[in-house]
Amino acid sequence: MQTFEIEGLLLIKPSIFEDDRGFFYESYNETKYNEILGSEMQFVQDNISISKKNVLRGLHFQKPPFAQGKLVTVLRGSVIDVAVDLREKSETYGQYQLVELSENNKLQFWIPAGFAHGFCSLEDDTIFAYKCSNYYSPQHEETIMWNDPDLAIDWKIINPIVSDKDKIGKYFNTFDSPFK
Repeated sequence: MQTFEIEGLLLIKPSIFEDDRGFFYESYNETKYNEILGSEMQFVQDNISISKKNVLRGLHFQKPPFAQGKLVTVLRGSVIDVAVDLREKSETYGQYQLVELSENNKLQFWIPAGFAHGFCSLEDDTIFAYKCSNYYSPQHEETIMWNDPDLAIDWKIINPIVSDKDKIGKYFNTFDSPFK
């Protein structure tokens, strides 16, 4: 497990058992993950997306009372994954953490509630999976611009494919955080 300067984010490496037949690993075990996360976590929704190369999704978050923690991983392909700290009282407010997740490294990234999240697919047909600690609520979802100049995220690609929704996100300097 790796921690970061931004409190709450964790990079988790599951125990992987490989042989000439392939591999096996336990992607989630409630008891183990409650110990890793330091609290009881109940995941209520699993999501999977498939993306072409250079598809960028984010930066998304949900406002309370539907704020979500996410445990994310890549089942096929690879992504640049980003979490932005939206917790106003945090010493790292407005800072981001970037990690690469892939089918090869099998890493999992824990992003607690209070963060915006996004990822960019580095390969065609990338399968991205995430467990959520709260249900999706369209009325509580917001988007921060993926290319916000104040955040200055280096997504490692030049011309991302971005949805219409993600093209009209809020800029960080006009954003009023619901995470006080």
